[in-house]
Amino acid sequence: MKKTLCYYSLFLLLITVPVSIQAKWFESKQGIMGTNIQVELWSESEVTGEAAIEAIMSEMHRIDQLMSPYKPSSELSKLNAKAAIEPVTVSKELFDLISLAIELSKETQGAFDITFASVGFLYDYREHKKPKQNNINELLPAIDYRHIKLEEGKHSIFFGHENVKIDLGGIAKGHAVDNSIHILQQMGIKYALVTAGGDTRLLGNRLDKPWMVGIRDPRNKNKQAVVLPLADIALSTSGDYERYFEEDGKRYHHILSPKTGKSAFEVQSVSIIGPSSTLNDGLSTAVFVLGVQKGMDLLNRTPGYDGIILDNTRKLHYSNALVE
Repeated sequence: MKKTLCYYSLFLLLITVPVSIQAKWFESKQGIMGTNIQVELWSESEVTGEAAIEAIMSEMHRIDQLMSPYKPSSELSKLNAKAAIEPVTVSKELFDLISLAIELSKETQGAFDITFASVGFLYDYREHKKPKQNNINELLPAIDYRHIKLEEGKHSIFFGHENVKIDLGGIAKGHAVDNSIHILQQMGIKYALVTAGGDTRLLGNRLDKPWMVGIRDPRNKNKQAVVLPLADIALSTSGDYERYFEEDGKRYHHILSPKTGKSAFEVQSVSIIGPSSTLNDGLSTAVFVLGVQKGMDLLNRTPGYDGIILDNTRKLHYSNALVE
C-alpha cells in the first residue's frame, strides 16, 4: 500500500511540475505608433502568454494603421485630405473616438482640441523647425473643435473650415492601451501592465504586490520625479520632453495651446490617475495647457480622476484626493 501511494504521489508530481514551471512573467518591448510599447503579463501557460503578447502588439499596429496622421493610407489621413471638401464616412471606432475628443473639448473649454494640428503640422521637432508668426496667424482660426461636424447616423465627418486638420496623438495611445487591456481580460489574463509612451494601464496587481510606476523627471530621463504604488488603475503623463527642440534657451514642444498655436510653458509635466487610459490621455493634455490653477480646478471637479503637476519652477502640485 505504501509503495502504491509513493507511485501515486510521484505521478501527481510529474503532472503538476510542468504546469508550475510554465507559469511566469512574459515581457516585450517594441517601437510602434511612434513611441515605445511595453507589455508585461503573468500567465500560467506559455502558449497563452506568448499569444497575449502577440495580440497586444498586433492591436497597436492596427490602431497605428487606422489613426496615424503620418501614414497617407490611414483612415485619419484620408479624413484630413477630404473632410473640408465633403463629408467623409469613417469607421465606427474612429467616429466614436473623435466624438469623445469633442466631448473632452467641451468639458475642458477647448484646452484639449484635436484640431490643434491645423497649426501643429507646421512644426518639425526633429529638424528643429517652427512656423513663423504670420503662418500661425493665418491658420489659427482653423483650431476650433466646433469646426468638426458629426453625422451620427452615417458615421460621417465634415470640417467646417478649409484649413482644419486633426491629430489624435493626445488620445489615440490611451485608446490603444484600453483596447489592449480588454483583449487581455478576454484571454483570461489577470495581471498585466501595458504602456504606450506616457500611457500605462495596470490589470490587477503584481502578484499580491502593487506595481511601482514611475513618473519621469522631465529634465532627467534616468530619474523619477515620483514613484507610485498602483494596482488596477491607469496613469497617463504628458510632458514637454516627448517631442521638442531648444532654441535660444527656449523649449519648443508638441503640446500646443489651441489659443496661440504655440507650446504651453506653465508646466513641465502632468500625470493623471484614473480608470480609463483614453480619458487620462486627453485630460493630461488639457491640464498641461490649462496650467496649474485651472488644471487643478478641472481635476478637482472630475470624479474618479486625480493628477500630479510638475510646474516650470520644478514644484509638484497634487489634486485634492491625493493629499487628503
